[in-house]
Parts: sequence; C-alpha cells; structure tokens
Amino acid sequence: MLRLVSIVVVALIVLIGHAFAQDAGRLNVVATFSILGDFAKNIGEDRVAVTTLVGPNSDTHVYTPTPSDAKKIADAKLVIVNGLGLEGWLPRLVKSSGSRAVTIVATKGIATRKIEDGHDHDHGPGDADPHAWQSVINAKTYVANIRDALIAADPAGADAYKANTLSYLAKLDALDRDVREAVAKIPPERRSVISTHAAFGYFAAAYGIKFIAPQGVSTESEPSARDVAAIITQIKKQKIPAVFLENVSDPRLMRRIAAETGANIGGTLYSDSLTDEKGPAPTYIDMVRHNIKALTSALSS
Repeated sequence: MLRLVSIVVVALIVLIGHAFAQDAGRLNVVATFSILGDFAKNIGEDRVAVTTLVGPNSDTHVYTPTPSDAKKIADAKLVIVNGLGLEGWLPRLVKSSGSRAVTIVATKGIATRKIEDGHDHDHGPGDADPHAWQSVINAKTYVANIRDALIAADPAGADAYKANTLSYLAKLDALDRDVREAVAKIPPERRSVISTHAAFGYFAAAYGIKFIAPQGVSTESEPSARDVAAIITQIKKQKIPAVFLENVSDPRLMRRIAAETGANIGGTLYSDSLTDEKGPAPTYIDMVRHNIKALTSALSS
C-alpha cells in the first residue's frame, strides 16, 4: 500500500512538473475580458498561456479588480485590452502591479461609432462606443492586431501565429456571411428589437437590425423613468416584436417592459461576455451564432 501511495505521489509530481514546464515555455498573455481571451487563444494556440481578468458571464463595465489580478498583470509579457474607455479600472491596476508588460489595444484601426445619448456614467455623447467586437468585420481587425502583438513578443512563433490567424479569419468570414444571410430572411419591418444596454451598435450598423436600449453604452447607467416610458411608447407605436435579456444585466427592467407592451421576450443575447464551457456561448463564434439564431427566431415570424 505504501509503495502504491509513493508511486501515485511521484506520478503527480511528474505531471505537475510537466505542466509547469509547458507553461514556462509559453508566452504569458493577459486579456482583460473573455472575448479578447478567446481571440488570443485562437491565434496563439499552444504557444501562449492566456489568462482572462474578467471571466465568463461577468461585466467588464463594472468590474472591480482583485489583488490576484495585479499579480497576473505583473507576471504577464503581453496585456491585451479593448480600449475605447471600456476598461476604466485598468490603468490603476497596471500601475499598482508594477508590470513591465507590453500593452496592446486590440481596437487600433477600427472606425469607431460615436455615442449618441448621454445616459452613461463613464461615456457621454460623442465618445467612442467600445463594443466594436459586435461586428464580425471589426473582429478581424482585433485578430490582426493581436497576431502582430504576439509576433512582436515571440518572433520565433511568427509562422504559427500567421497560420493560426489565416485559419481563424476564414472562420470569421464564414460567420459574417452566415449572419448576413440570416438577417436577409427577416422581413425589413421586423428588424427592430429592445436590448438591455446599447452594446449592439456595431452589429446594427453592419447587419441592419435596429437595437433600442433603456440603458446607455455602459451597464453602470440607470435609465430614467422618462426614458423607460418613451421606450414603452415607441415599442407600442412601432410594434417592435421582441425584447431581449442579456447575460451581464439585471433582467427585471426588460421583463417589466415586455409585460407593459406585450412584446415577446426573445431570449438572452450575449454582448460583453462569453459563457463558460457549459453555456451556449463559450467562444466568440458561438456567441455570434447564438445571438443571430435568437434574433432570427424572434423576428422572422
């Protein structure tokens, strides 16, 4: 029995040592939230060890960093951020960590949308809408920026990063085509929905579905009674068919709007966060496919 225990202990030590050896040979990358983390994993594959600060089903807008996040930043060689005001908590975290990691802004080069309303705590009219990933075309720019940053940090992996990127971009091209084909089947007069916060502006601009949100671009904002009343009136007047919940927002307001207008609750959209592996949106591609399926199901009939 003692010999068996000794064998098990030795085996565990070997496995743990092997795991540490694998991590030691990989580029240590920190992504601020789950969607960026997924992009980095697809491009880096086994050459990178990706850590995500804001995990599945969590809200980047209102995130409060922990001491362990400072340690993650301190240990990183590369930090991937969205920018455009999304991670307002990040500069203080980086400063407190003492990190010397290279930070890259994944939205570099994207033509940003401007916020039209003033509902937000951190974003005002004229500021950039940070949710650029909601357009699959923009996602391709994110991927290219992350590829270039990985190559700069790990030149030896350049060929692998380029090959992985080409493969992933082909999947994004197919995804973009599928979304356009799905939207084309929705009657034009039914291409309007209510979502919790204004996270889908880039999706709307790219694919032609109008999103109306009682909250602004940040989930920190609180809609006024006047805003909610105006949206209820608009739903009734325009006969908007569906109201959607989001995985990062309190559903109570949307349920109230649905009850007062008679609009159907079309399901849950994933806007700022992926789900865990057991959920319906564990990857970016899964997220977009889930959202377009939910939208077409609610709007086509």
